[in-house]
Amino acid sequence: MHDRGSAVPKPDRPRKAREPFGRIRKLPSGRYQAAYIGPDTALHKASSTFDTLMDARGWVHGERRLIDAGTWVAPARRNSTARPATLADYAWPWLTERELKPRTRDLYRRLLDHHVLPQLGALPLADISPVTVRRWHSDLDPSPTAKAHSYALLRTILGTAVTDGLIPVNPCTIRGAGTTKRQHKIKPATLGELEALVEALPDRYGALVMLASWCALRFGELTELRRKDLDLAAGRLHVRRGVTFVAGQAVIGPPKSEAGIRDVSIPPHLLPMLTDHLDRFCAADPDALVFPAATTGAHLGHGTFFKTWDAARKAACRPDLRFHDLRHTGAVLAAQTGATLAELMLRLGHSTPAMAIRYQHAAQDRDAEIAQRLSAMVSGGA
Repeated sequence: MHDRGSAVPKPDRPRKAREPFGRIRKLPSGRYQAAYIGPDTALHKASSTFDTLMDARGWVHGERRLIDAGTWVAPARRNSTARPATLADYAWPWLTERELKPRTRDLYRRLLDHHVLPQLGALPLADISPVTVRRWHSDLDPSPTAKAHSYALLRTILGTAVTDGLIPVNPCTIRGAGTTKRQHKIKPATLGELEALVEALPDRYGALVMLASWCALRFGELTELRRKDLDLAAGRLHVRRGVTFVAGQAVIGPPKSEAGIRDVSIPPHLLPMLTDHLDRFCAADPDALVFPAATTGAHLGHGTFFKTWDAARKAACRPDLRFHDLRHTGAVLAAQTGATLAELMLRLGHSTPAMAIRYQHAAQDRDAEIAQRLSAMVSGGA
């Protein structure tokens, strides 16, 4: 007899074998439920239970094969009986949820409205193939820049759809379609041309053009400068904000990039002109705009200024000169002083060296021209 106080040893139960992939469990009903962790790190369950363990394992193994082949889509989306999401269904929420600057959001909205959705918007995402994209791209007929921007936007949207598990791969496969070559050949303004521009402009705009040229500031950075941003005693200005216009409304925000927040040294020969400008055209309040609109005192807009600018550049015999080209002029002038790549990037507010390298190349081209003129002086003397 066994002692009642002693425990009767129980036979060891066989341990349940773990599935190599997925999770399978037997329900009280006797049926089997299957699930697994997908590439999106979420738990996905089969839409129904299975009669046998073999059937449950077959479903799990089929999902594993889709993952290995790179064609997996979340079962809930794959098995949905709802109408397939079209590009328009997906693109508008994508635009709403994305963190974008106001001007960029406005650009994307116009690209979708005018170039992307008219042809592709009604198509289900799954039906947009590389052939569909190539035909759409071939039929596009806006400017080369708008065409490249439209393609890049479509590629980005469909890339997010891949991440969301709506489509297996991105059908935008046209190499180089998202980039464009510069259409406008920039010719920097000479010092004589800058002087002619200032003489042709009203007095209130002379300092604007000189800061754009010698400090290489963008128009939106200049027109958001406040009196407190100018430290003439130290010969420096502080770029902290910029202004853009969206649907006719001024929108103040940070500069174009994080590197755009910077301090720029002002060439000493500009200080007397700036002092005179502040006295004549800028209110005494530290928050007063340095370059306000003449009639309203609000931000100087493109439409208000560029009528005057157009007349001045024609008077200076440079009808091709865009205002943004003055920034290029300032960059080349700085490069001609021997500024290093890092110094140019800091002064211009560039986050990558690619643009600064272009200005260095332009300065080298100018140096070769100077060398040729030096030789011409010798030849002339001979």
